[in-house]
Amino acid sequence: MRFFFPLLFPAFLLPALLHAQGQVVKGTVRDDASQATLPGATILLVGSDPPVGTTTDMDGRFRLENVPLGRQELQVSFIGYQPTVVPNVLVTAGKEVVLDIALVASVESLKEVVITGERGKDRPANELAKVSARTFSLEEVTRYSGGRNDVARLATNFAGVSAANDARNDIVVRGNSPTGLLWRIEGLPIGTTNHFGTLGTTGGPVSALNTNLLRTSDFLSGAFPAEYGNANAAVFDVKFRNGNADKHEFTAQLAAFSGAELLAEGPISKKNQSSYLVSYRYGIAGAAATGTSATPYFQDIGFKINSGKTKLGRFELFGMGGRSNIDFLGAEIDSTDLFADPTVDTYFTSDIGLLGLSHFLQLDDRSYLRTMVGTTFLGTTFRQDNIIGGASDQDAVRYLATDARDQEQRYTVSTQYNRKITPRLSLRAGLLNEVYDLDIDWQDRDRRAGIPDANGDSIPDTFIQVRDVQGTINLLQAHAQAEYKFTDMLSVTAGLQGQYLDLNDDVLLAPRAALAWQVAPRQRLSLAYGLHGQLVPLPILLYTDPYTGANNQDLPFQKAHHVVLAYDHRFEGDWRVKAEVYHQWLFDVAIEDTTSSYSAINEGADFIFTERAGLVGTGTGRNYGLELTVEKFLSKGYYALVTASIFDSRYTGSDGVERNTGFANRYVLNTLFGKEWSIGKAKRNALTFDTKFTTSGGRPYSPIDLDATRANLGREVYVDDEAYSQRYEAYLRLDVKFGIRINGKGGRVSHQFFVDLQNITDRENIFVERYNPVTDQVSPVYQNGFFPDFMYRVQF
Repeated sequence: MRFFFPLLFPAFLLPALLHAQGQVVKGTVRDDASQATLPGATILLVGSDPPVGTTTDMDGRFRLENVPLGRQELQVSFIGYQPTVVPNVLVTAGKEVVLDIALVASVESLKEVVITGERGKDRPANELAKVSARTFSLEEVTRYSGGRNDVARLATNFAGVSAANDARNDIVVRGNSPTGLLWRIEGLPIGTTNHFGTLGTTGGPVSALNTNLLRTSDFLSGAFPAEYGNANAAVFDVKFRNGNADKHEFTAQLAAFSGAELLAEGPISKKNQSSYLVSYRYGIAGAAATGTSATPYFQDIGFKINSGKTKLGRFELFGMGGRSNIDFLGAEIDSTDLFADPTVDTYFTSDIGLLGLSHFLQLDDRSYLRTMVGTTFLGTTFRQDNIIGGASDQDAVRYLATDARDQEQRYTVSTQYNRKITPRLSLRAGLLNEVYDLDIDWQDRDRRAGIPDANGDSIPDTFIQVRDVQGTINLLQAHAQAEYKFTDMLSVTAGLQGQYLDLNDDVLLAPRAALAWQVAPRQRLSLAYGLHGQLVPLPILLYTDPYTGANNQDLPFQKAHHVVLAYDHRFEGDWRVKAEVYHQWLFDVAIEDTTSSYSAINEGADFIFTERAGLVGTGTGRNYGLELTVEKFLSKGYYALVTASIFDSRYTGSDGVERNTGFANRYVLNTLFGKEWSIGKAKRNALTFDTKFTTSGGRPYSPIDLDATRANLGREVYVDDEAYSQRYEAYLRLDVKFGIRINGKGGRVSHQFFVDLQNITDRENIFVERYNPVTDQVSPVYQNGFFPDFMYRVQF
């Protein structure tokens, strides 16, 4: 019942349903290619009577006063540029709206073009991404039902994306392992952005990335431009927004899943438009513990400091940090727990950090140089005490079974030069170097069949050194890419991405190319190709067999050819239909050098990786499918989104047999709908309703050999020649969300509240088949049942 007390909040807020004053909408208009500001651009508030508008000043900035509260729309135009419309600008009383608008130069005419009403929501912020790319914003992350204020969970609404399970936010893109995902924060690569993350994984139970820091960012799911390296599946290119450079503003937020939060922003110097933005968040103990009765604790911070315009250019200092821990105590755990075993006590801690300094220098009105230095950190500790005699037995014997420490510190330097040579031709090139400083020490004697027990006390006599790595490896990347516009309707991009790993002197040269053709004013065809390569996950690459000394350090980059054909049709009334067909050929995948079904292609949807050494990079795989998106962008008070994916994901191990991968769900269907009703004296407040239905095919899995598992002291042994031959039942989930937005009296405070009822049918979707040492049987473990989330946010 503790989840439902927030339902009373709206009753206390109803007195605020009064007429509120207007709000400020401001921002900057830039050239999309050169990033130069555009003085004299025209901004109009659509539907205003009498017309309300302004023009940008000499620095490309604009400001509109007293914009009515609610959802608004802006038209932006400038001579020699293609005009654009900025839809769904949510104006609230408690916070000024700050926009960064990019216009694309027209190559066919220098006269002002009449605005057609086309929206750019279906176009990414990175203009070189022609297929399989989409923007996302803070407002979208909190809009959709079931999202838990998590960017990764938002992406599962997009075509071709599915969640590996409810308990973690690992995402499967087009049948690829979650390890194929690249996270970039302000251009700085980081292994994971999650609390309770582990080395080599990209997901986790709770995101440490505070969505209130975000500005419009990109998600790319295939054939991405040359500037993105060390990724085979997808890219999250996340940007932090700047703080308000004219006014101090504050946000307080409370949510069941993401915790309690405070955020502050404001000007440092109004003269040069410098600003600060900082947030702190603390997880509510127990509320985020989906899938386990253990209590997680987590907290995180995030910030960005923008120097504004200086003689040396613009400097931005940004960062985030998080700390989390959870204890699984055997006496408090039952046999259905997703993560724990009632015969052991385990203690887990995780630290994550990111710090970067970027410098943007506008060289002239056609070119810029962006340079960044930064560091990221991921550190985890894991301790396991085994219990002989039962966790609830006071006379039980406990002994240390596992003692593990993983620390990865990355030091990154990057620079990128961009030049708009002509309105038709632009060039982008850059370098990125990452130094991985590793300290890994993992000792284990938990159910290891090869460890003696000389005195027969059931306590293994020695530890096995599972991993022991101290040192550095260096990954160097370079890229160059050009775009040529034959007309406003036809453009082509071509580029080359290179990677070098000093650990084994592996080199990759990866060509990329794309063609985009606007065949009609509302129809677009795109074709893209890319060769992509990625490091083998570090827990595999750096593993050495403690018995034989065999290792995996000679494994090459795992590679994939991507080909994508896309068709996009925009209809009247903000409707859109998009279809993409794709094929991916994966090669140089890590497999065993002896006959087996193993492939690293199936790793990455859990906290740990398989211990196998002597692997060779000769495995293959293929993913192919069809994706369909039918979308009604939010207008006239409602939105709708239907995404469907039909796909197959196959791999071949050293036994030469082609099989399902562990992520071959075959199909995914998402159906989302939302409605807003304006309420209050001036119709500037709103009641909201959102719902989401998701279904997907069951995941393939390998059956457990029960007799062999028992003989292996309870460590699971799978039937090798039946790998991924069986399939779990289909996944089904229905979420429903109710909310209210209120602009307070006097126009200075805004409130938002919602209750998100997730899996309202309480369906038991299977999580995994697992050997249970208590019952000595293989039994299913189920995913989260009904879970109510809520959020209350106040801005002032």
